Amino acid sequence: MRIVHQDAKRGIIELFPETLDDLWHLSHLIEPGDLVSSRTTRRIQDTTGERLRSDRGIKKTFFMGIRVESINFHKYTGKLRAKGVIEKGPEDLVSLGSHHTLDLKLNNSVKIQKERWSRWHRKRIKEAIDASKIPKALVVVIEDDNADMGILRQYGVEYYGPIIGGISGKRMVQKNRQQVINNFYDEIVNTIRKFEGIEGIEGMVIAGPGFGKNDFYQFVSQKYPDIAHISRLESTGAGGRSGIHEVLQKGILEEMATEGRIAQEIRMMARVLEEIGKTSNMVTYGKKEVKTAAEAGAVEELLVIDELLRERDVEKIMDLTENLGGKVMVLSSEHDGGKQLSALGGVAALLRYALK
Repeated sequence: MRIVHQDAKRGIIELFPETLDDLWHLSHLIEPGDLVSSRTTRRIQDTTGERLRSDRGIKKTFFMGIRVESINFHKYTGKLRAKGVIEKGPEDLVSLGSHHTLDLKLNNSVKIQKERWSRWHRKRIKEAIDASKIPKALVVVIEDDNADMGILRQYGVEYYGPIIGGISGKRMVQKNRQQVINNFYDEIVNTIRKFEGIEGIEGMVIAGPGFGKNDFYQFVSQKYPDIAHISRLESTGAGGRSGIHEVLQKGILEEMATEGRIAQEIRMMARVLEEIGKTSNMVTYGKKEVKTAAEAGAVEELLVIDELLRERDVEKIMDLTENLGGKVMVLSSEHDGGKQLSALGGVAALLRYALK
């Protein structure tokens, strides 16, 4: 993410999204009531009355501004769409006051005008800019002849796989068994190469419950030393997505100086659930209860789901917590930790001291 232009007096910040994570950040920065402008392309029909039936019109590209009514981020298609009423644009090409869905795309600047930019909005922009400098991490979990992968994004884990090797059991006769294994490993490497080119992967964890991870690491060490150089081995109790989740909980990615935000969020949520499980009086959750703790200056760590950032009462709790020396962590609703926090009402706090 890059800041292209700022106009504090008019409440305008123009941003340039460069990654899928940036679009996710934008989906939480843009709110109903904002005026959002971006370049768009529309097919313009001939209105002279002489248009042929086969004439599909001419595509024209121009800037359009809409007063946002809703915003939707589709992480699997990588699309961010803002729907609202057209307020700005060439009047000969668009009908002001009509509804339009604006597709906000990568490498295409987005101008956002708000009545009020909160410090949490500005903090999120700074996080997006800082995160663009952090190398991406990939987790590869191998169990027998199955490989699953997870690339760590700022909003959660994006899973790929499984890649199936089709390797027969050791007791079964298979003349070309080693060749089948090598083909399986080559297929995993080919997928890793795609991530390297698109995502800029600079760190990788090769994990799994058995010896498959060791065999694969030995394979890449001999054949693809550049991949081995950025990798480390880790044992897990399970394969598949459960194994990827286990790697995140161990905090390995922070040690590798790669993207550790999601791992931190998941571990912090695990601490909250652990305290709740012990019926501890050093934890509280729910807006009303957390607000009471914040007003008493008792909140040491505040956890807030990103979906609630648009609510002013939640923002006040966050401000109060920071002003009284507490820490605030915003959790993504896209991963398991965020879903667990949502089930608790979206707000939870670890306390400095018990209130009762």
